[in-house]
Amino acid sequence: MRQIVAMGGSGFFGGVPSGLDRFVVELASNIRSAARPKVCFVGTATGDAPEYALNFHRAYGALGCETSDLGLFARTVGDLQGFLEDKDAVYVGGGNTVSLLAVWRAHGLDTALRSAYGSGTILCGSSAGMNCWFEASVTDSFDLARLDGVRDGLGILSGSACPHYDGEAERRPTLHRLLAGGFPACVAAENDVALHYKDEVLAEVVTTRAGATAYLVRTEGGAVVEERLQSRLFKDVPA
Repeated sequence: MRQIVAMGGSGFFGGVPSGLDRFVVELASNIRSAARPKVCFVGTATGDAPEYALNFHRAYGALGCETSDLGLFARTVGDLQGFLEDKDAVYVGGGNTVSLLAVWRAHGLDTALRSAYGSGTILCGSSAGMNCWFEASVTDSFDLARLDGVRDGLGILSGSACPHYDGEAERRPTLHRLLAGGFPACVAAENDVALHYKDEVLAEVVTTRAGATAYLVRTEGGAVVEERLQSRLFKDVPA
């Protein structure tokens, strides 16, 4: 089974795992029934920032994982495909979606990720780590003060993505404007919300914050329509 966990906004701030990190580890633990699931961090979207990777190692290490990280700016891994196919999950960090995709394609990481995904490795991530799996997305990649739409994703999942739907005031109006101009139908996820896909089909919406959820946003008869999705509250109980 192929799985993607796309998070609208989450993170292991200060190296402390969030509830959604625990959700990812729960899924990863079932891939090979390993006592210590192998989870790899990809921080391309922030230029492989060392502190981001360190926080990942602290958080996922605290959850009992065998952690690793894959850098491309000072690359040390030759066989990307073999390296990723050995992992139970790959976590893509937030940052600049457009730059992430360009660097991935230059190194062939896009192809390696597709292969790992097909072999059963879970693909996941937050913000840019959500956007990258879709055909298109809403992003601040070109200007931190202005959101825009890009149609440059990997396209493993159809349509477009919009993270931080309740976290930034301009997310909703920007998405509505883009949709009115012909942008692909969108899955918009609030912060603390994860979209769990199985074989490219949305299986469930998981949240660690009561009331938070995701939306299917599309146009019908020239009007933008939002469909609120039912979410399951995932109990954030420390191990």
